[in-house]
Amino acid sequence: MSFRFRKIAVKIGSNVLTRGDGTLDVTRMSALVDQIAWLHKKGVEVVLISSGAVASGRSIMGISRKMDVVDQRQLFSAVGQAKLINHYWDLFRDHGITVGQVLTMKENFASRRHYLNQRNCMRVMLDNHVIPIVNENDTVSVSELMFTDNDELSGLIASMMDMEALIILSNIDGIFNGSPSNPASSVIREVRKGQDISDFIQTSKSTFGRGGMETKTSIARKIADEGVDVYIANGKAENILLRLLDKNDDVVCTRFAAVGDEVSSVKKWIAHSEGFAKGEIHVNENAAKVLAGDTVVSLLPVGATKIMGEFEKDDIVKIIDPEGNVLGVGKAQYDSKKAAELLGRKNQKPLIHYDYMYLE
Repeated sequence: MSFRFRKIAVKIGSNVLTRGDGTLDVTRMSALVDQIAWLHKKGVEVVLISSGAVASGRSIMGISRKMDVVDQRQLFSAVGQAKLINHYWDLFRDHGITVGQVLTMKENFASRRHYLNQRNCMRVMLDNHVIPIVNENDTVSVSELMFTDNDELSGLIASMMDMEALIILSNIDGIFNGSPSNPASSVIREVRKGQDISDFIQTSKSTFGRGGMETKTSIARKIADEGVDVYIANGKAENILLRLLDKNDDVVCTRFAAVGDEVSSVKKWIAHSEGFAKGEIHVNENAAKVLAGDTVVSLLPVGATKIMGEFEKDDIVKIIDPEGNVLGVGKAQYDSKKAAELLGRKNQKPLIHYDYMYLE
């Protein structure tokens, strides 16, 4: 077998791992583990991002009395995560493979230090032939600081770990050019940068997960722009992972083609940091045009018109154009007070250097 990739992140969605009644589909889990184990033994580096904890916990507890939504999620995830990781442990152990659990939260990506600590933890695991199994720590996450879903988390992990490909396994074959239930619809096989497929995106959420095709598409575009191939495929299809990695197999799925030059580790972190921005730098029309151009430039004080919020040097800030649109994010070279003093002035050092800026 000739492999397409040697370093992959695999995200398994809740609807792949659960049956219609909400119970864990151990048979499907076993089939996917068999494939990952085979790839692992062939030298393919795999990080597994697995949903299913909340759905698993729900099927165990069977609580009928009314509970607060947050209380439910915390209870179900605490119980369900234990069951989920135990199943993975047993299934991988049958292949002689050790796995490790990594529970994370959105806040762990907020600072560069925490980001690097996380990356180092998983790098040590991979270097010692341990497969990381990653999930959001729903037991302590609060709604406003949660990932949109595990699709967003898987994108962050794929980017952070410098993976060659991210494979998002759902319960359909990919993005269709019509309703998946319509026999006349077919799968969009490849999506290129700038290609508009918004008319084909279903906005409904999955039965057991928090996400839908809209968030899958959004994160897939972003990760592809960072040089990572992204595949949305059917996790219930026979040998789906082996077929996706086989150069000679034209498996039906949707591929978001990787574009652009290699992105630095710092820029990858910044690219996913908009939710942690402490303030805003508003720019004039000319600066907005220059930043959106093909030439790589820094944001200079002469092009800035307003500072919003209070931030320190090295905090993440948003860059806002005259119409109020977010152009991108970057690491501030000054605190908000000093940045405000420099507004509109020429011959000054950048407010945000291009090495520490990510533009949408």
